[in-house]
Amino acid sequence: MPHNKWPKTDNNMSNKRDLTFRQLVDLSFGFLGVQIAYALQSANISRIFATLGADPHQLSFFWILPPLMGMIVQPLIGKYSDRTWCKMGRRKPYLLVGALIAVLVMIFLPNAGSLNFSARVLLGLNMAMWFGLFSLIFLDTSINIAMQPFKMMVGDMVNEKQKTTAYSIQSFLCNAGSLLGYLFPIFFTWIGIANVAPEGVVPDSVIWSFYCGAAILILCVLYTFLRVKEMPPKEYAEFHDIDLEKKADEPSEGLFSLLVKAPKTFWTVGLVQFFCWAAFLYMWNYTNGAIATNCWGVDMNQPGAAASEGFQAAGNWVGVLFAVQAVGSILWATVLPRFKNLKMAYVVSLLVGAVGFASVMFLHNQYVLFISYFLIGFAWAAMLALPFTLLTNALEGSPYMGSYLGLFNCTICLPQIVAAATGGLVLHLLGSSQPAMLLMAGVYLVLGAACVKFIKTK
Repeated sequence: MPHNKWPKTDNNMSNKRDLTFRQLVDLSFGFLGVQIAYALQSANISRIFATLGADPHQLSFFWILPPLMGMIVQPLIGKYSDRTWCKMGRRKPYLLVGALIAVLVMIFLPNAGSLNFSARVLLGLNMAMWFGLFSLIFLDTSINIAMQPFKMMVGDMVNEKQKTTAYSIQSFLCNAGSLLGYLFPIFFTWIGIANVAPEGVVPDSVIWSFYCGAAILILCVLYTFLRVKEMPPKEYAEFHDIDLEKKADEPSEGLFSLLVKAPKTFWTVGLVQFFCWAAFLYMWNYTNGAIATNCWGVDMNQPGAAASEGFQAAGNWVGVLFAVQAVGSILWATVLPRFKNLKMAYVVSLLVGAVGFASVMFLHNQYVLFISYFLIGFAWAAMLALPFTLLTNALEGSPYMGSYLGLFNCTICLPQIVAAATGGLVLHLLGSSQPAMLLMAGVYLVLGAACVKFIKTK
């Protein structure tokens, strides 16, 4: 498959070349497949572990190790990809490796309950849950390895004028992928694949969803890998106003040193990120239990609740609701570039999302919940596009774009770790009510919106 003819950098750096719309799409097309994998993980992991025997108060703990791995791996991916210049490109080798690992894990993870593990318990978890836990670690890490280069390539190859459009396209593709990933389980159930299974075994509808997602993931990533031509070092330096001779004389910066010297925007946007990602961790963890309670009347505190037909039906409906969220995100992503003030766009998006989260606690009709999750999609669209636009604009001219974006991933991982570590306690304080956890998620988004005022833009 031939490359697009990618334009050379204009020697007049006040007029950095624009990419065509097709090139902007090609740059992020692989994100579609990556997000299908991420959507399957987000919508089904709590369902899988509950099926394998996890207690509701344990569910949040299964989300600690994946973002912890992300905090370790992502800065390293950014650091080493900043230094990688080879025939395949600069960022592209990493997205290909990440995608290949993710495909392998997606084949094994949903089969954790079918691999005839012994019933032996270690540290309160059976062997199937341990297998699932380590599979989740590798899945989340590999998805992040594949995902991060797409964000870096936009920072590398798109001028400041087009960045909001580029990240909005990425957000659109991301949510289109989410839409597909969320609907796979209910689609496979609709065509006759079993949605229930013996206790401790993941239903075939979920297993085949992961298989299909893995196939689409590798195809989409290969499309971007073959279509995009990254800049060679000299052209990259010209595009970003980097003096190669001066840079060669400077000692290489370590990650800690870069963190100390990070622009203020890194920290202020990171503060907003903290509340946003904690809120969405609650959504991924507790939506299944919340709507099983409110709409199917399942008592999630009773033994065997996760094996009930109501819980598994709710699990499919989670995919539908998350798909509605993705539609809201897709539509809102087309509106975001129309805002003249990015901070205003950020605040409005998060407050609308907060209303959506809070309403879940009080609704008992599965169809009325479409409104709630459509509104939540506004916040998700902003979270995917605006933080990276604000940060990469602040980093314009920095030779450490990849390193900083890798470090910035910690503002995504750390809040998930904190929310996961404290989720069981918060759930207990809220009377073991999973719907109340969605109300708390709305509170977090309001706090995030309030922190937007601290962000300084050019």
